[in-house]
Amino acid sequence: MSQARRKHGNQEDSPFAIVAYIGAFCDVVFDLALSTADFNRLVKWMSTFIAAWFSLKLLQSKKSDAYVENIYVETSQGRVLRPIHFAGRTLDLSLFAVMRALDVIVGTLWSHRKDRRTAAQTWNRVDGLIGKLADPAMFASSCALIMWAWIYTPDRLPRSYNKWIQSAAAVDRRLLEALRKTRYGEIKYGIETGQAHVLQDMCKEYNWPLEYGDPVKSIPYPCEVVHMGTGKNCEYHALSRFQKSFVWAISTYLPLNLLLTATRDPSPKAFKAALRSSAKSSAFLGTFIALFYYGVCLGRTRLGPQIIGTDVVARRKIDSGICIGAGCALCGWSVLIENASRRKELGLFVAPRACATLFPRRYPPEHQWRETLAFAMSVAVVFTCVGERPERVRGVLGKLLHRVLAQ
Repeated sequence: MSQARRKHGNQEDSPFAIVAYIGAFCDVVFDLALSTADFNRLVKWMSTFIAAWFSLKLLQSKKSDAYVENIYVETSQGRVLRPIHFAGRTLDLSLFAVMRALDVIVGTLWSHRKDRRTAAQTWNRVDGLIGKLADPAMFASSCALIMWAWIYTPDRLPRSYNKWIQSAAAVDRRLLEALRKTRYGEIKYGIETGQAHVLQDMCKEYNWPLEYGDPVKSIPYPCEVVHMGTGKNCEYHALSRFQKSFVWAISTYLPLNLLLTATRDPSPKAFKAALRSSAKSSAFLGTFIALFYYGVCLGRTRLGPQIIGTDVVARRKIDSGICIGAGCALCGWSVLIENASRRKELGLFVAPRACATLFPRRYPPEHQWRETLAFAMSVAVVFTCVGERPERVRGVLGKLLHRVLAQ
């Protein structure tokens, strides 16, 4: 592989390099297969890999206006407007496959570790606690990334996702604008930057003193501004957020659950179960939003100043990211309200979306083979595992794939 790279100028993304990578990988795979005499598994993996590779390439071949940008290019004839094509339309699907494959691999490794430690009688409560908290931790960390992106880099989230979070969070857009300007240095406590109008418009609407929105006079902004009209008390604000979010959520979940129950099993027991499920899901969402806002208040009012300081520099640090980070880190643990199976589904649902915030939504087409390779390898892992050990592919997807592939 190194000779191939030297021969073709170390062009990492050239077709020769790709062929060299795949050849070296196949050598390793075939050596492993020969040593274990497990040709059936190898054939399943390779056939799925090839099918997944060409299937994704087929999807990627479809052009989309959202991934075309017209820019001016300097030529000998002057500036010419030319379309530039970008890749990334299938990124969400690829990340979904990658996260599922990682779940299979990590789950298999953990299962083997548990079997070894159980046989050696060294399995303890800490190991059991780690296993129970794995799904909530995955959900909480994923939500932290998503909420951070929603506050500071909303363009890294799908438009529909942004819209749904905005509706659930019910936050004033001017407050979001102020948070982003503080993060990127456009608003600085104690320094006149001409941005006082951002929050002073809110002050007029909520009948607050205009000084509340002036970063030169208010260091920091009063927490009452973050509470958006619910008073000065942070705990009361969190409770009011829970109440509003609970009502908003149950007004959505309950009619849908009752309708589904009426069409499937219109019995009193089923209706009670639908009511409990709706209440639990609404409590989960209400707690999520309440913990996010209270985490912000903990960072900027309750705990942050005691740990970081109360001077102007410390206040800048707190409001430029620390307070939001506290809310992001705290909110996802509301998933502990849900039962274990629901936590698993929620964790696997949000993890790909969280990973998408770490990658650009559009990227140069010459790098598309990396995404295709990751997708094909991940799908091959998942499909092979469904055939060998279907219980390792968790959730509704595992049951569906097992049912389809078993027929």
